[in-house]
Amino acid sequence: MDYIPEPIKIFVVEDDPVYTKLVQYVAELNPDHVVSVFDSGKSCIDALHEKPTIVTLDYSLPDMTGADVLRAIKAYNSEISVIMVSSQESINTAIELLKQGAFDYIPKDNDTRERLLNSINNAKKQASLKEEISYLREEISHKYDFEKSIIGESAAIKRVFKLLSKAVKTNITVSITGETGTGKEVVAKAIHYNSDKKQKPFVAVNIAAIPENLIESELFGHEKGAFTGALARRKGKFEEANGGTIFLDEIGEMDINLQAKLLRVLQERELTRVGGNDVVKFDVRVIVATHRNLADEVKNGTFREDLYYRLLGIPIELPPLRDRDNDVLLIAYFFLKQFSKENKLGDLKLSKEAQNKLKGYSFPGNVRELKSVIDLAAVMCEDGIIQEEDITLHSLRKENELLQEEMSLRDYSFRIIRHFLNKYDNNVLKVADKLDIGKSSIYRYLKEMKEAGF
Repeated sequence: MDYIPEPIKIFVVEDDPVYTKLVQYVAELNPDHVVSVFDSGKSCIDALHEKPTIVTLDYSLPDMTGADVLRAIKAYNSEISVIMVSSQESINTAIELLKQGAFDYIPKDNDTRERLLNSINNAKKQASLKEEISYLREEISHKYDFEKSIIGESAAIKRVFKLLSKAVKTNITVSITGETGTGKEVVAKAIHYNSDKKQKPFVAVNIAAIPENLIESELFGHEKGAFTGALARRKGKFEEANGGTIFLDEIGEMDINLQAKLLRVLQERELTRVGGNDVVKFDVRVIVATHRNLADEVKNGTFREDLYYRLLGIPIELPPLRDRDNDVLLIAYFFLKQFSKENKLGDLKLSKEAQNKLKGYSFPGNVRELKSVIDLAAVMCEDGIIQEEDITLHSLRKENELLQEEMSLRDYSFRIIRHFLNKYDNNVLKVADKLDIGKSSIYRYLKEMKEAGF
């Protein structure tokens, strides 16, 4: 749905009849403006529930000072733009009112009309921009509803949903682990846009993608002249994310020396820019992700133990696609619909053979690989039906996928049984024939798998 701006409401607060007419005239030059006139501070304050966008406020009112009315307006809603219109020409008064949150200060003189018109237009642009940003963030939050952004009905992904529902209720740190391509950033965004910080920034940083000598500056910012090329002060990602969420992807790639600085920043909730001395306080929610096993990295001495426990928070492990049962088809159709819409390809379908081919593949690249496979298949297919030959699979792993993990023989058997059941649409007789075992053995395995929660 396209963004439709709210109408601009302007309150004119003025007790001088001459200036009341002048300000009202300027405010109503745009016929789309909804203008209300008040001759006292109290009457304006009492009407704030009507949600004005802009208030033009005379400094000298019969019942209250303009400064008092300004404070009351800002206490009610700090987003309202208040333009002070005053016969006082004191620079100190103007500076003080601007410090208290006035959008502009306009003296009553021969230039009042022109300056007021410019000020109203500027305030309107700022208000419209804020409103549009708020609208877009709300749209993004809907996009990242759990059920919309994380597709799946398997038991493995339902466990993730359960943890997500707990993560959004507090600002506790979240650590997301999982193989490459399982959707760690999607989950991080889902947490942010379903939390009370959703109207604030979400800032993602891929630690692995930043040169080691620039990571500190990237995270914490730098002062002008801090190093060659630092031509101006620059805020770091923590400052950019202030009030919102910072997502540190591939945290396991961080150099151990920088880990000590990150730990201090997270403990104190304050930082010092590179080359600077000023302490900058911040308030952010921290989400980290890695494809590494950080507990093993701690044992190996490549990751600090104290930082590990600081970041652990709520641990969410994203299951690989091969452990998500029939989710592969749900996700495949989601990507297929998305790609078809973007490229105006019409309604595309997967043939039974194509579905079986997808279900029988282990997807070492997980969801990211599946998207690539589906996008290509959509381009290659004819007559709106994706056939088996349109599905191109390229595993980059040389070693047999089944042997990538150390498991018991029983668990290997479970995985083999599930693989063939998925491939042949739970046809027990066909699976028994392919594996050359009795169907009673299949049913026995299914019972044991259910009891084991496999």
